[in-house]
Amino acid sequence: MATRTKKPDPLAAYNAKRDFKKTAEPAGNAASSQGGNLFIVQKHAATRLHWDFRIEVDGVMKSWAVTKGPSPDPDDKRLAVRTEDHPLSYAEFEGMIPKGEYGGGTVMLWDRGTWAPIAGKSAKDLEDGHLHFTLHGERMKGEWMLIRLKPRPGEKRENWLLRKVKDQYAQDGDQLVEHALTSVLTGRSMAEIEADKGGEFALAGKKGKAFSAQMDAAAEHNAAKAKAKAKPARKRRTASKPPAFRAPQLATLVDAVPAGNQWMHEIKFDGYRALIAAAGEQVSVYTRNGHDWSEKFTPLVRAIARLDLPPCLIDGEIIAYGKDGNPDFSSLQAVLKRGHGSQTDKDLLQLFTFDLLELNGEDLTSLPNIERKERLEALLAKAQPPIHVADHVIGAGEKLFGAMCAAGQEGIIAKKIDAPYLGKRTQSWVKVKCISRQEFVVVGWTKSSTKLRPFASLLLAQHEGAQLVYKGKVGTGFNADTLADLRSKLEPLGVDKAPVNVPRVEARGATWVKPELVAEIAFAEFTGEGRVRHASFLGLRGDKPAAEVKPEKAVKAPPPPPVVVISNPDRVIFPESGQTKGELAAYYQQVAPIMLPFAGNRPISLVRCPQGRAKKCFFQKHDSGTFGEHVHQVPIHEKDGGSEDYLFVETADGLLQCVQMGTIEFHGWGARANAVELPDRMIIDLDPDEGLDFGDVKSAAKDIRDRLADLGLATFAMLSGGKGVHVIAPLTPSKDHGGHAWEVHKDFARRFAEALALAEPDRFVATMSKAKRKGKIFIDWLRNQRGATAVVPYSARARADAPVAVPIAWDELDGFDRANGFTIADGAKLLKRAQGKPLKGWGFAEQVLPGL
Repeated sequence: MATRTKKPDPLAAYNAKRDFKKTAEPAGNAASSQGGNLFIVQKHAATRLHWDFRIEVDGVMKSWAVTKGPSPDPDDKRLAVRTEDHPLSYAEFEGMIPKGEYGGGTVMLWDRGTWAPIAGKSAKDLEDGHLHFTLHGERMKGEWMLIRLKPRPGEKRENWLLRKVKDQYAQDGDQLVEHALTSVLTGRSMAEIEADKGGEFALAGKKGKAFSAQMDAAAEHNAAKAKAKAKPARKRRTASKPPAFRAPQLATLVDAVPAGNQWMHEIKFDGYRALIAAAGEQVSVYTRNGHDWSEKFTPLVRAIARLDLPPCLIDGEIIAYGKDGNPDFSSLQAVLKRGHGSQTDKDLLQLFTFDLLELNGEDLTSLPNIERKERLEALLAKAQPPIHVADHVIGAGEKLFGAMCAAGQEGIIAKKIDAPYLGKRTQSWVKVKCISRQEFVVVGWTKSSTKLRPFASLLLAQHEGAQLVYKGKVGTGFNADTLADLRSKLEPLGVDKAPVNVPRVEARGATWVKPELVAEIAFAEFTGEGRVRHASFLGLRGDKPAAEVKPEKAVKAPPPPPVVVISNPDRVIFPESGQTKGELAAYYQQVAPIMLPFAGNRPISLVRCPQGRAKKCFFQKHDSGTFGEHVHQVPIHEKDGGSEDYLFVETADGLLQCVQMGTIEFHGWGARANAVELPDRMIIDLDPDEGLDFGDVKSAAKDIRDRLADLGLATFAMLSGGKGVHVIAPLTPSKDHGGHAWEVHKDFARRFAEALALAEPDRFVATMSKAKRKGKIFIDWLRNQRGATAVVPYSARARADAPVAVPIAWDELDGFDRANGFTIADGAKLLKRAQGKPLKGWGFAEQVLPGL
């Protein structure tokens, strides 16, 4: 009788490494999910922080430890070390593994979803050292690859690479790991998970008990949250309602692209204008006239709801791609006509967003265009197709326009960078078209000479004043579907009398209809008689009433804005490099578009050096109006009960008027001029002792980033232009949505700095005392008290060779060997950098201090 060979237990290694009397991890038993294709990622703060990537195969979770976490950038190949198979029950494990046990540390469920090998591949490919697959997770999506590296002699572990394949979900940079800081299961940060020990919210950080003790109070009132065990689904936002509809801003047709860096340029999309009102799962899509068309765009509504957005009102355009890959209005209409029953139709609908009007109860319409766009980028940082943020370029509008026309697209929209949002047609938004396209009212149709077509052409008109004026015919651009659809819509509207005066020869054989249907028509030009030439039908528009259809006549493009006069432009301000006041002014004019989101509408203090940086320099924060009309004042109450007028600017002209008065540096409050009692950013300034290397500063900055990330705060890095690095945590300022007072802000920053100094006293100090800073890094938390300021991004510094403060992506930090590597001569480079994907949305995030 043959002896049956017992199959090896795939979970034997997993079970052997754990004492289940000590750890809350589930015991290992092979099992399969309903679909057999589960994947998860767990963020794991063990000896080293890493992300455990796991996919379900044959009843177990095949596992890899990814050292730096998954990157959506195809150029980033992340080391993934193969570990033991895990049981399927591990897929919802979140909590603490006791120290001293295998893998001791905090575990967060960071992502989850399903996976599948691409067509023609299978999980068996792992045996050959590779796997090409797709993910459908909350954070990781699209195509990915696992590739085993060639084993080295004596190697005890399997080293693989995990990388993103270039597709619609790919992104530059590492925003996925940097900004995704909470659990997809419970919404908790790493610190909240770590603190969940018998209901005591105590931060036992891996740097030691000193940090724990100091930060304990920061989270005490989160204790009730920490007691809650993992729930089956992440909490969603349900407390607030979406904002109400408001009239959208409209663009004026102009005859040329406006010139200068004071304009940002976007593609003019060929679709339906839409305002999106959202709050968590509540989402409404409005047309430009306020009609609720949510049911027409159900796939997009669902995609937006999955983002779990705070209350917000977003402006954008809904499009569908045509066969040539361009946005195509006819294709959009075809999708809407067929409905949303097929996967193909679902994929065709896309939303390109370009403005943010409200957020968390705050009206943003008074902010500059460029700042609203940056805040939109931050809000939708985790969005993936079919939700997009429309790209823009600053300056170089002619180049973009030429590229769009060459690609067969409609044209571009140009927006003044410092203009507010106004719910009407203005010249701060202008449009330039590659070909003429306008809306017309259909007033009749002519019979076809063949039975293959239900009609030959449509007769068109537009309102001019109170009168409807005939504008000619369109006989091309139809297909069988649109012909039949139009005929069905035209027949019920038939009337005996023409609704418009039409020359007898053109009216011959016409059938007239009520002037209710609105058609989008492309044409070469208007003839001398006012008729469209070479017209082509694009589609009917249901989002605009016929009574509003008027001719669009291009006006002259706005002239370049007047430049503030800079006296004595040849005066040398930086004697070491010979750079002048005129060059400094030119720099600020060049970078104004990317500087205003941080320097604008914020009380500022100026470092003025009227005779140059080597002469007498002084701080100035008050003004009685002598700077000029573009430098404003905001009254702020002082401790003694009185008030003082503080300076603030809103435009490039405001920056230049400050330069005219001898300003080199701009330092800003941590709050806005219209909400000075609500801090909106926390700044940790790392100031090294003279003897320290910049490498020490970089290491400290990354450690502080990780500490704040454990607390659930996303941060951004800035080279100060001096010796150090600023670690910046943007915060939501609205009191109704987690905002806090200055005392809370200051207290948190102080305790955070003191906790670090206590945890690593040989490395950090939290006091200004020069005597105590020898060989250490001063964690300057004092920037976070009422009235204190910090240098704003892109500000020049009153130092040798005219360095500037520059935002950087975290993954760039290791590539810099000093904090002052950029100067005022690098304006063009900085402008280009700021428009790259790694810096999009830099400096903005919707988040609150832990415990609030």
